[in-house]
Amino acid sequence: MRIKKTLVVALCIAFAANFSHASAQVKKKAIVKKTVAAAPAKVIPPPPFATAQEIEDGKALIAKLDCLACHKIDTKLVGPAYTAVAEKYPQDQNSVDMLSQKVINGGSGVWGPVPMAPHPAITLADVNKIVKYILTLNSKSLPVNSK
Repeated sequence: MRIKKTLVVALCIAFAANFSHASAQVKKKAIVKKTVAAAPAKVIPPPPFATAQEIEDGKALIAKLDCLACHKIDTKLVGPAYTAVAEKYPQDQNSVDMLSQKVINGGSGVWGPVPMAPHPAITLADVNKIVKYILTLNSKSLPVNSK
């Protein structure tokens, strides 16, 4: 009988110790999850050649003009995907200037035989914003969690 009591007490102590350890692990995981979840969202700064406002304006212009009739963000349609354009050209003012002229004057040969129609009615300032937005779509320059 005495051995049974000793065995029961030993099992109770072992169970309590194990339960206490498991409970501490659960609490530790909960604290880690809360800490990770409470981390502030990472702010992605605009590239050096564009302001955040120019990028937002460019995105809005694409939505209201005829750009999406031939282009999509990440899929080739009639013209190249914007992400392909962004990966081909560096994020700098020289690329903005050159690509803006192609949008205004039209062009062909870089992405195949289908020419891009000219868009002379769009102001150079607006085209610059559109191109700046497109160049920010380069997946190689985006942070891992931003895409």
